[in-house]
Formats: sequence, structure tokens, C-alpha cells
Amino acid sequence: MKTPFARGAFLAVSRALTLLMLGGAPLLSSAVHAAAPQVRTQAPGFHRMMLGDFEVTALSDGTVPQTVSEVAKGTTPGRVKELLSRDHLEDPIEASINAFLINTGTALVLVETGSGTFFGPGAGGQLQQSLQAAGYRPEQIDVVLVTHIHSDHSGGLMAKTGRAFPNAILRAHAREVAFWLGGDEQAKGQVAPKFFEEARAMVGPYQDAGKLKTFADGDTLVPGIRAMPTPGHTPGHSAYVVESRGARLLLWGDLMHFGSVQLREPSVTVAYDVDERAAAAQRARAFTEAAKRGDLIGLAHMPFPGLGRLSAEGKGYRWIPVNYSSGQRWAGTKARAE
Repeated sequence: MKTPFARGAFLAVSRALTLLMLGGAPLLSSAVHAAAPQVRTQAPGFHRMMLGDFEVTALSDGTVPQTVSEVAKGTTPGRVKELLSRDHLEDPIEASINAFLINTGTALVLVETGSGTFFGPGAGGQLQQSLQAAGYRPEQIDVVLVTHIHSDHSGGLMAKTGRAFPNAILRAHAREVAFWLGGDEQAKGQVAPKFFEEARAMVGPYQDAGKLKTFADGDTLVPGIRAMPTPGHTPGHSAYVVESRGARLLLWGDLMHFGSVQLREPSVTVAYDVDERAAAAQRARAFTEAAKRGDLIGLAHMPFPGLGRLSAEGKGYRWIPVNYSSGQRWAGTKARAE
């Protein structure tokens, strides 16, 4: 005959087992989590927003290390260090390389192409990956706009030996093309020869294929997108004004390189400026107007996605990044577009 197990003893054993299991669970969980390897890579970078009826997608080409104190002019290394430290940054910094894709509903327009392979492994070169992660293919691009022909803006025009955007028309200001691809060596001043070689390597194949089309100051390039002359950084540097249903976005290219420094001291220039005085004057004008109007701005080298607004603050400016949206409130805009 089996002796019945006392109810009190049963409950005591149950409690003991429960406590043992609960006490051991954190140890087991920690051991499992600690065994998982760290990934240490970012996802392909894209950020989508609506501008009126236009869909704008910021695309990351990655980052490139920049020693600000070596390229900033009109300041001192000590001052650069001080300004960077206010934003908890140290020299060299990682500078973003951003591009912007505009889907107008009738055309796909890519502004800037990133650096391609010019900076070597681990620096830039991520545009194609980001473009495809955002749901687009390079052969779908109708128009490519470059603000200027420096390798971190035009380096992604080529993929190996072929045009990276085989069906696209490449647009650049006539002065920009004449400077980088023309034969007037005397007008080119002290610019390093490698920049001209890179320009020919990237833009030349589009020119040879009849896919390069220049524009003049203020030209409308596609409905809703027009060029705004901003020469200085390069002779034909151009910003782009994108407008739809009263909403406005300015794509500024290299009107600013290092926000932590040049927002506080817009007079600081960079060694890459072909005409430093003109570049500083363009920046001062653009900053004043954009802060006054409250324009949305897209910048090639502000931390990704490089979209925000300026607010005047003392003798300088404050950058207000665009507020993130998950897209859940775009339904009405999507319905109108369809």
C-alpha cells in the first residue's frame, strides 16, 4: 500500500523547485546572450519622406574619415578641436556622404552619386547597396544631377568599366563641365591634377555616350526641380531647389562640410574650395536666407540622413534634424498621388 504524499510537503517541494528555476534563469539567459557574436555593421542606409507629392529618399554612401584641422582654413587647429568637442567629437571625424533620390511620379532623379571606389575599402561606396535596399534599381534612374564634379559626389557614376546608371541623363552646370573637362589649364589654378583625371574618368563615359547635358543658372531640369547657382567651392557648383505643392527642399551639396565648425563659424573654409572667398560668401547668403524662410535642407556631409533646418543662434546657426516619421501618416498623400 502506497503512503499518500502530504499536501504540505508537496507544496514545499514545488516552491523550492520554482525558486531554483527562477534563480537559475538569469544565469542561463546571460550565458546564451554572451555567446552571440557582435555584428558591427550598419544596415543599408535610406530614409524616406514626402515633400508635397514627391517622395524623397536620402541614401547613404557610408562615411569617410576627415581630419578637420588639416583641411579647415581661416581658423586654427586648437579652435577646431574646441568646436568639435562641443559636439563630443574628436578629430578625425567620420563625415557622412549622402545622396538624395526624388521620385516625382513621372521621373526618378538622383542627386549626387557618392564616392564609388575612390576612397578605397571601408570608406564610402555604399550608394548602390542603399539604393537597392530602398526598393530601386540603378537602371530605373532617369536623371542624375551632381552639384559639382568632385569624386565624393561623382565617384559613383561608374561601376567597374560601365556607367552605373545606364539609362540616365547626367546633368551638370556648363561652367563645371568646362572647368573639369575643358582644356583651359591656365584657369585651373592650383587644383591638383588628380581631380581632373578623376572627373574625366567619371563623367567622360557619359559624355562619350551622348548622356551628358549641361545647364545654365536657374534652369528647370525636370518639373519641380531647378538649379540654383552657388559657385565658389567649384566654378559651377549648383544647389537644387525641389518644390511640390508648396513644400520646398534645398539640396546644397558642399555649401557646408563640417557642421560642428561651420555652423558656428560660417567664415571657415576648406582646402577643397577652388575660390575660398566666394565659397564663404555663398554659405553666408544661403544660411541667412534658409534660416529666415525655415527651408528644409539636404546636405551631402551632415550626419545621415543629412536633412534638417537652420535656426539663427548668436553669430552662428543651429542645425535642427528632420523629425523621423515611420510613414504611417502618408496614406492621404499616397491616395492623392494615385
